[in-house]
Amino acid sequence: MGTDEAPGLRLLALLEHLVTQGEPQALPEVVALTGWPKPTVHRMLAQLESGGWLQREPDGRRYALTPRLHGLAEATLSASTQHGVRHAVLRQLVADLGESCNLTALSGAEVVYLDRVASAFPLRLELRPGTRVPIHCSASGKLFLAFLPTRQRNALLDGLTLTRHTATTLTTRAALLAELDTIRREGYSVDAEEFVDGLVCVAVPVRAPGTTAGSVRCALALQAPSARMDLVQARLQLPRLREAALALARTL
Repeated sequence: MGTDEAPGLRLLALLEHLVTQGEPQALPEVVALTGWPKPTVHRMLAQLESGGWLQREPDGRRYALTPRLHGLAEATLSASTQHGVRHAVLRQLVADLGESCNLTALSGAEVVYLDRVASAFPLRLELRPGTRVPIHCSASGKLFLAFLPTRQRNALLDGLTLTRHTATTLTTRAALLAELDTIRREGYSVDAEEFVDGLVCVAVPVRAPGTTAGSVRCALALQAPSARMDLVQARLQLPRLREAALALARTL
């Protein structure tokens, strides 16, 4: 899209450029990314900042996405999952596996539930779309951390308190980083009763078609009471989870 388009569309195009980069960008980087004149880009960044869609990083040079923009993205994804193809994929997955499954996204230093289908069993954890869970002790959260760019991951961890929720919660940075290495190598993540006692989880990445191998847009996770499905059994469901993740990726 060129700079001769309507101003509102140019601002949306600029936001789209910034979102696809996955990390804060400085003015020269945005100019190189868009190919637009520097004064034009500077003015547009200022407009987006004043409107609450972008915010400056502490260094004052780089522009980052704001909670307002993340909230808009979450609301958009949530609306489309509740009544569309993604929800149908989740329903079929739960019918096949017999346990609850969810689709999540990264929101700041937390994981937000975009959609969820619960199992038919009476023993289950109620987590509705819009629910937020910690990033360091959930399978989806650790998956997002593992595949973030190094600089972005370190910045997030610098401001994160590794709160203990259960006896198995990873509460040291060294232990968490070691697990993130394993997740990157194996391509999936687990929650070994780290957030809620008696609840296990396995998560796989959902990558939009055409993105790089390290880019994780959303996560698809299976949750189950350990009394009904332990982690060994949950890992056996990985092929079906990955199949569903591919189907979900086609909707992104």
